[in-house]
Amino acid sequence: MPSASRAAETRRVTTMSIGVALTLVAIKVVVWWFSRSVALLASAADSGLDLVASTATFFAVRYAAAPPDREHRFGHGKAEAFASLMQAGLVFASSALIAEEAVRHLIRPEPIAFEGWALAVMAISIALTGALIAAQSRLLKRTASVAVSADRTHYAADLASNVIALIAIAAAWIGLPWVDPLGGLAVAAILLWGAVTVFRDSSDQLLDHELPDADRRKIVALMTEDGAVSHVHQLRTRASGPTVHIQLHADLDPDMTLEAAHRVVVAAERRVLKAFPDADILIHPDPHGRAEPHGGAFGEALERTEKSR
Repeated sequence: MPSASRAAETRRVTTMSIGVALTLVAIKVVVWWFSRSVALLASAADSGLDLVASTATFFAVRYAAAPPDREHRFGHGKAEAFASLMQAGLVFASSALIAEEAVRHLIRPEPIAFEGWALAVMAISIALTGALIAAQSRLLKRTASVAVSADRTHYAADLASNVIALIAIAAAWIGLPWVDPLGGLAVAAILLWGAVTVFRDSSDQLLDHELPDADRRKIVALMTEDGAVSHVHQLRTRASGPTVHIQLHADLDPDMTLEAAHRVVVAAERRVLKAFPDADILIHPDPHGRAEPHGGAFGEALERTEKSR
């Protein structure tokens, strides 16, 4: 799928995310006001933070997709990681508040009213959230957006919280009111785990974590596929929103003309772009066996790293 099509689908899915969050917040708050279910309140609070997070994602993916400019030569992709980091903080706060409310209701149980309406709301929530997660999952198969991935993590936790709240409200309906605050605690635990996952993924991007080893091996294999590039070293990779940055040194025949070397490098670059269409690639050609040691801040450290792999 072309980059423009992926960007358009990303915008559509993030808009859908805001619509789902708005709908869920509205119906959950109204029914919670009458039912006073802790599990439903927990789910409503989660949906409220999902709305904030989805709004941040809505703007972050658009900013991240903006082309490089004079001040941001590597693009704006890390805006997605910053948005994801904010989402993680919101979910941490949500889990703490929900846990506090659940403990209070465990100590002083309160009856739940309008259980039928509450159950209907949770059923609607499960259907809408499931549809959104399916759309996000289809998008993530075609583009690596950390912001959309974080948003999907939120909604996956929201889906689990909706199922738990549905069970808790049903249990209260049949005379087991203590299940409701326990359901709230379970939701808090799920949110906490989701926040840890989002925090880890966004931190990896902000700290320029390398791509998975499988991707790095694929890049090397594609570069050396035709034999004109005899060796690849000092390979550096990192993700920045939808863009992958790849830098490497390629060993070529030292007697090759500059024009021939250029053709080899361009051909290798095109092979890599077929596998990583959103990549920004920088290739430094070296004369095999005659290259001087490279300096710079990370030159020697990278050489040691490559030898240890």
